[in-house]
Amino acid sequence: MSREEALAIVETAIDKREDELVDLRRDLHAHPELSWQERRSTDLVGHHLEEAGWRLTRTDESGLIADLGDPRGDGDGSRVALRADLDALPVDDLTDDPWRSRVAGVAHACGHDVHTTALLGAGLALAEVHAAGRLPGRVRLLFQPAEEVMPGGATRMIELGALDDVSRIFCLHCDPTIDVGQVGLREGPITGAADALQIALSGRGGHTSRPHLTEDLTFALGKIVTELPAVLSRRLDPRAGVSVVWGRLEAGRALNVIPDVGSLAGTVRMLDAVAWRDMEEQIRTHVAEIVAPYGVHAEVDYRRGVPPVVNDAAAVALLGRAVDQVLGTGGRALTSQSLGGEDFAWYLTRASGAMGRLGTREPGGPTYDIHQGNLRVDERATALGAKVLASVAVGAL
Repeated sequence: MSREEALAIVETAIDKREDELVDLRRDLHAHPELSWQERRSTDLVGHHLEEAGWRLTRTDESGLIADLGDPRGDGDGSRVALRADLDALPVDDLTDDPWRSRVAGVAHACGHDVHTTALLGAGLALAEVHAAGRLPGRVRLLFQPAEEVMPGGATRMIELGALDDVSRIFCLHCDPTIDVGQVGLREGPITGAADALQIALSGRGGHTSRPHLTEDLTFALGKIVTELPAVLSRRLDPRAGVSVVWGRLEAGRALNVIPDVGSLAGTVRMLDAVAWRDMEEQIRTHVAEIVAPYGVHAEVDYRRGVPPVVNDAAAVALLGRAVDQVLGTGGRALTSQSLGGEDFAWYLTRASGAMGRLGTREPGGPTYDIHQGNLRVDERATALGAKVLASVAVGAL
């Protein structure tokens, strides 16, 4: 049987399940679970895959590794992996859909319900290819918990052997700025490294009429806010795309009192893996230099999050070929780089692979944003994503 015949099995298998996949996605959407708590979602996915003949390994209380193909190995013994994330976000579901979240303050506002269902659909289709004796190698599905927290559940999955013998790995991420029927592709960095930065200052406070008798901690905080991003922009290659943005600044309570403690916090993002490796040392050095003239003490808490997702060119070509076969002419969209963090990046530090952006916008409809409670997706994206994932697995084998 040719590759095209195997892909025909995929197409037919998913077409006949399209309504079922929509129902499964709505079920997941109505029952969202936060990071590390995705037990119901894992059970649901595992039930369907086990019935289809996949070999399952529960990673922890939530999360799943599923394997298909000769466990003794096919060809060179390597396998292709496909990954989806299971967790939801701590936000309110602001839609009025019948399948809106039934869990107060928790919603699938990033599309992980689509990711999970699409990968499940791909798995069911690949099981039919395998049952027909036409799977040309081994496939692994990774249903990963805790993508929405740093450093993310990917590191735990890797610790548990998720990438053992994996030669390539692929995933799709919902993109509500791309029309359904398209997948955004890009070689090289597609998302940014994302780290958390907190800086606590302490020093001698006093009356605002006598700043020369204090260490004017508030002024020093202001200097960090403006000067740290400025210094980094001149000390680092601008192609690294470094962005320091503050989300919290706290100091004092009275307008005429210089406080003796204060803090600020934000995120540090960049597109370059080399810059990411050196960033913590750079931050610590420059913060110390900035506050030195004011005599205050700076305590830097730098927490590594995730590296950038850097798509391998050969893997992007394989993913593009799958998009062409499933979606035809016009299915590819050139997508832009994003400074958003995505822990799929950890897998790409161990295996080559690529992430594509699955279009979920209804053509002519509104453009939503991820991580917002009003997110809606065109439900046709679920089956299309399943076809693309199953097709790239067959093609990569």
